[in-house]
Amino acid sequence: MDATSGFRASDFRHAAQATLDGPGPAYTALVPTQLGRVLRDPEATRTLARFDAVLVGGARTPPELARSATAAGVRLVRTYGMSETSGGCVYDGRPLPVTQVRLGEDGRVLLGGRTLASGYLGDPERSAAAFVTDPDGSTWFRTDDLGRWAGDGRLEVLGRADAAILTGGHTVDPERVRAAVLDLTGAADALVVGLEDPEWGQAVGLLVAWTDPADALRLPALRDVLRARLAGHELPRVLRAVAGIPLTGLGKPDRTGAAALLADSETIERYTPVRHEEG
Repeated sequence: MDATSGFRASDFRHAAQATLDGPGPAYTALVPTQLGRVLRDPEATRTLARFDAVLVGGARTPPELARSATAAGVRLVRTYGMSETSGGCVYDGRPLPVTQVRLGEDGRVLLGGRTLASGYLGDPERSAAAFVTDPDGSTWFRTDDLGRWAGDGRLEVLGRADAAILTGGHTVDPERVRAAVLDLTGAADALVVGLEDPEWGQAVGLLVAWTDPADALRLPALRDVLRARLAGHELPRVLRAVAGIPLTGLGKPDRTGAAALLADSETIERYTPVRHEEG
């Protein structure tokens, strides 16, 4: 489908018909933000449930989003990979037979195996920083993602290492904040980013899109709701309500664009915490 003017669930539903009406099994691939938009459209959701499998990747899939998809009859397969690994190489937490996975001491995901690139063409410095070779000769790609092993041995990708927000001496996982916003506020979508702050180093910034603008909560009220799940330093300090979360050309959340929107002091609402508040 043509997504140059944005991703719309209705456009996806119409574009999917050619695949679904054809012979053989039908598959499609979405990023989590796109999946969320489809699930908010009943007709598009029914269309999505007709696919034999729906690959979802490009960013961490929030557990509540996966549960909603499964409840709607969508057969999700979570994928993980990147250009340096020739695309997806871990499916539902299990690596391909030709793929190797390990975690660094800092929790960073390293990938190896036969699908791995040898480096970046014409950029030896970047290649040396990203690709590491063990004494036994095996080569690994140091991703920008943090991960952990689940109890059943599957890889769980937690999010980008460079997306972590350092505020007042605390480290904030933006995906944890986003999940709380979606679970507790009735928001249609959200994106959490770190913003430069002269006092705290970084401030937790939140772009939030409401299904119904009448349901929108002002920041102090939203913070009070989020206290049920988040620590004081995790609560958003800068908020802006938007019609939709900005996306890159590949359909991923545009963190740079989000930070620019939140930095627009004429349209954001800022919250200054009292001195005794944690964080």
